Amino acid sequence: MMFTDFFITIGHRVISCMSFFGGLSNLAWQTIYLTFKPPYKWQRIFEQAKKAGYESFPIVALVALFIGFIFALQTAYFMQRIGSEIYIASLVALTVVRELGPVITALIVAGRVGASNTAELGSMQVTEQIDALETLATNPVKYLVVPRFVALSIMLPVLTLYANIIGILGSYIICVFKLGITSSMYMHVTFSALLYKDLFTGLFKSWIFGMVIALVSCYEGFNVEGGAEGVGKATTRSVVFTFIMIIAADCFFTALFYFIFP
Repeated sequence: MMFTDFFITIGHRVISCMSFFGGLSNLAWQTIYLTFKPPYKWQRIFEQAKKAGYESFPIVALVALFIGFIFALQTAYFMQRIGSEIYIASLVALTVVRELGPVITALIVAGRVGASNTAELGSMQVTEQIDALETLATNPVKYLVVPRFVALSIMLPVLTLYANIIGILGSYIICVFKLGITSSMYMHVTFSALLYKDLFTGLFKSWIFGMVIALVSCYEGFNVEGGAEGVGKATTRSVVFTFIMIIAADCFFTALFYFIFP
């Protein structure tokens, strides 16, 4: 009996997982198609871009600055023992631009904007506002999902670029004012270590992360059941699934750009 229950549980998990990815793929296809189909909801796109970009900038900037501080201090602890403090600049720059900038920015936006999207759409689903849109011959995906999808796809790379600059600035402050590295030497080592490929891969991953955040958060919001409690559960699922998919996508594209097609 115990083994039967085990396999039943596994079966339910597999079916649930397949249903999730099937529904998410269907939403992604509709969203991409409707993104290029007029009319374009520019006002709603600008509103979502302000929410996802401008209002997220202070927390992203603060976190990026402290990441630059922390990573420079942690690296200095080892580099000072081997007399290679000058390489702290290149290590921080590469790490921030390739990985920490895109991933940390995506996780912050997923927790802030993705959760908000799920809660907002979930509340609309519970109160039957989405059904009302369909009654008024308005496509909910076109009206609700596409503006969020476009806004996050554009604003996340922009936020990542700012996070990269501020993270490197944090490392600059530590290296110049704490470790005694000259400003000109720090800038020379930083820019000589970075390649256009490093910047491109980081921004490309951010673009993918923005689409993932928008699609997962909206999908969970559209599928809320059970009133206010269901909204809370959907918001939690949205953040957890988004985090997992961001890390998985980061692993995939890092392997793709640096090991499969170096």
